[in-house]
Formats: sequence, C-alpha cells, structure tokens
Amino acid sequence: MTILFDLDGTLIDSTEAILESFHHSYRVHGRTPPDDAAIKALIGHPLDGMYRALGIEEAMVWTLVDTYKAHYRQISTQKTVLLESAREAVSEAAKFARLGVVTTKTGRYSRELLEHFGVMHHFEVLIGREDVEHPKPHPEPIEKAVAIMASEKGSCWMIGDTRLDVEAAHNASVRCMAVTSGYDSYEQLSTMTESIAGNALEAVRRIAEMAKIHTEAANCDKGR
Repeated sequence: MTILFDLDGTLIDSTEAILESFHHSYRVHGRTPPDDAAIKALIGHPLDGMYRALGIEEAMVWTLVDTYKAHYRQISTQKTVLLESAREAVSEAAKFARLGVVTTKTGRYSRELLEHFGVMHHFEVLIGREDVEHPKPHPEPIEKAVAIMASEKGSCWMIGDTRLDVEAAHNASVRCMAVTSGYDSYEQLSTMTESIAGNALEAVRRIAEMAKIHTEAANCDKGR
C-alpha cells in the first residue's frame, strides 16, 4: 500500500510564514497586501496562481514569487509547526504503507521543513511544484510519485485538506481521504467526496482499518 500526503493543512501549519511572505513580497514591490482571508482562501494552489488570483499582473507574477520564496525560506522553520497528531500519523502509516509527499509547495523547501521536524526519513519520494509541469488538481504530481515508487494505483491513497487534493486523486484514479485540519471546510470537501476525516491520524487509521477488512475478505475468499 502507498499513502501520499499533502503538506499544508494536512501535516503542517505554515499559515504564519505564508502570510508574512506574501505581505513582504507586496511591500518590497510597493504594493498594498491583500486581506489575510483572501490569501488563506487560495492556500494549496501554486504561488504563481495565487498571485494571479489576487490581481497581480502577469509581468510581475514571477518577480513577486521569487521575493516570496527568498523570504519564506528564511522564516519557514521558525514559523511552521507540525499539526497535532501529524507526527503520529506519519509514524503509524509507515508501519503498513510506503509513504510519499505530493505538494504544490516548492519541493526543496518542503524537504527542508520535513527534515527540520525529523520526519523526512519516512518518505520515499517528495513531489513539489518544480518537479511537475502541471500541479494539482492535474494528475501529474500523483502519477509521478506513483511511477517513481513503482506502486499500484489500486493500492494508493492520497490524504489532503483541499478540493485540489481530492480532484487530483480522482483525476489520477487513486483513492483519497480528505481531512478538515486545513483550509477547506467539511462542507466544501463534501461536495467532492464522502471520505472525510478530522486530521491525518484519523485518516491513516481509517485507511488501515479498510485495508485490514479488505485483507480479511480476500483471505476468506481464498479459503472457500
């Protein structure tokens, strides 16, 4: 079995670092930062898409992205925390599944964060924004992780906190367990899936239970 985790809102909370980096990028370039609520509503999307959605003209998008990234890297480890039970979720998942990370964050910075928190060793692969041409909800990030791990899609799960994660899983033909620990509400997630858990640990335990039931059913069939 393979379990792929999203990062922001699923395993980590880097809201403070994200907001500060957005504010910094706007001010450096003489812009008035948008409301925090407008920024948070877009977390999970690639940075360039977030800036476009916030009204930045195309000619300046990548300039602000570069400014954001430079600042974010300086503060990310100090202003990011593991979500409650996230460490336990990863540890439990590693007992029965192979693990990967699929995120729209920059992969380099994501790896630094997971190493900082002492959990990167649990993951065989980390797919970040720079590793794909098409980010979530396109299936490419999940499909690339599955290919690198030589996993079977039929035994692969994606755990994520936004509709982007659910849609990406559907597009990649893998199962998904959404979590309400992040940026999309239960109501928003329920428009796309009935598989919703409160956090990553609950999601892992539900996946483990379903895997156990499947194995027991398969063993019963063999015994007939």
